[in-house]
This record gives sequence, C-alpha cells and structure tokens, in this order.
Amino acid sequence: MADRNFLGKGMKFPPQIDKSTGRFKVASELESVKESVYIILMTRVNERWLRPEFGSNLLSYTFADITPTTLTIMKRDISEAILTHEPRVEDVDVSISDESTDGKMIINIEYTVVGEYTRDSLVFPFYVNASKEA
Repeated sequence: MADRNFLGKGMKFPPQIDKSTGRFKVASELESVKESVYIILMTRVNERWLRPEFGSNLLSYTFADITPTTLTIMKRDISEAILTHEPRVEDVDVSISDESTDGKMIINIEYTVVGEYTRDSLVFPFYVNASKEA
C-alpha cells in the first residue's frame, strides 16, 4: 500500500465531538480530500478575510436562469475552483443534471486523488430558485 501521509489529517467538517473521548472527530486521507472539495464549493470567493481568493462562485448561481450555457459555465467554474484550491486532486469531471426537480439539481464531481489509481466522487445537491413553480 502506498504512503498516504500526503493526504493529511484534520478536524472533521462540520465539526463534531467524539462522545467517548470528548475530542474533535478527525477526518483523514480520502475523507479529508472529499471534505476539502465540499468546503471549496460552499465557500464564496472573498468570504475568507485572510484568503480572499479561496472558494468558488457556485452559490452565485442560486437565482440564475438554468440554461445549457449556464450549466456549461457552472461546470467550468466548479472544475477550476477544485483544481486551483485542492492540490491533492487531478482529473476533475463535473456533470450536472439538466433537469431541476423540486428546485434541486444534482452535481456529480468525479476526481482522481494524486498518487492513487482509483477515482472518487462527491454528489452535491444544489438548490436553485424554485419560486417560478408557485
């Protein structure tokens, strides 16, 4: 088995307390990478004062008209944000369901962890403006 120390270890997101030890739960290796991708998607650019370039523009699409062009731009933005801010990931492939059901689109992000031979994925529900149905 390859050395996976480069994948790191850190506090689980969202923060959770281990009831048996009273300490914060820890995420390591592939789970840490997956949580990092999620944090990138949920952080708006300029939201972090000390790292204003960190994050993605995904949440700015919440009230956008969902057209094929918008979906293509979203895919590109997601892929670029992940590749820019997560150095442990390569070969990112983003697919978005083109039908909004109950104001929700499913974003499937597949990626390869650097140094690994298996692909991992994150299924991300994205909620869009559903007020047009009312």
